[in-house]
Amino acid sequence: MTTALLDVSDLRVAYPGRGFRARPHEVLHGVSLAVDQGETLGIVGESGSGKTTIGRAVLGLVKPSGGRIGFLGQDITHCTPKERRALARYIQVVFQDPYSSLNPSLTIGDILSEPLVVQGATARGARARVHELLDQVGLPADTFARLPREFSGGQRQRVAIARALAPGPKLIVCDEPVSALDLSTQARVLDLFVDIQRRTGVAYLFISHDLAVIRHVSHRVSVVHRGDIVETGPAGRVTSEPEHPYTQHLLLAAPVADPVEQRNRRVERQRLAAAPPTAETHRNSPLKQGS
Repeated sequence: MTTALLDVSDLRVAYPGRGFRARPHEVLHGVSLAVDQGETLGIVGESGSGKTTIGRAVLGLVKPSGGRIGFLGQDITHCTPKERRALARYIQVVFQDPYSSLNPSLTIGDILSEPLVVQGATARGARARVHELLDQVGLPADTFARLPREFSGGQRQRVAIARALAPGPKLIVCDEPVSALDLSTQARVLDLFVDIQRRTGVAYLFISHDLAVIRHVSHRVSVVHRGDIVETGPAGRVTSEPEHPYTQHLLLAAPVADPVEQRNRRVERQRLAAAPPTAETHRNSPLKQGS
């Protein structure tokens, strides 16, 4: 029996309440999930569902109030700062806004070289590795000497992906990495994620509010609603024939090019909102009939 790369069990996170005597507000109520090596687990849900908090807990950016986070069989739930720095070599992140995540005063070469030098690479070795990374994410060699402001949003996100790949991680947490990009750029960046995974075997915890994005990159999908995972399964099944009413709402909310289908989805959403689905209405839903 193989051990999952990432194993999250009964994770709970609570934020301080507003006011002197306010009780903490729990945003995750016992979330459990696992990511295998070389796999992409998509986390999808609406704003405020708690999906980003899962990623932040894995990265050590928020402190869990309960549960366990395991990585390669080791408990990393309450790592010390020193242990977390060592762990950064194996767990990296790509944030939503590529520009704010890059130091505007440093060249791309310096941004990408920094984590390598910290790990002990020589200046020459770091430079060679940076040129390899730039080629890997489809950026020209002269990118090395340029500043982040000289690039488009899609190009800056490629730089952010290259930085995440620099130390050779086993897991990358992708927190809404394409939501700030236009649709055509989104497609190219998503294809890049898939291609990099195919070539390197890196695993992704891919967080998004967009079912279409999640469908494109994920092997499995977990749907988060109000701090709980309400449905988990293969990406193809969850994003086309969802079983939970909340996932059905997410699918019906996604726009489609066909105006007739869009109208049918709007009517179905109104029907589901007015009368929560029973087993019978679920069987008769257009989503289950392949419409």
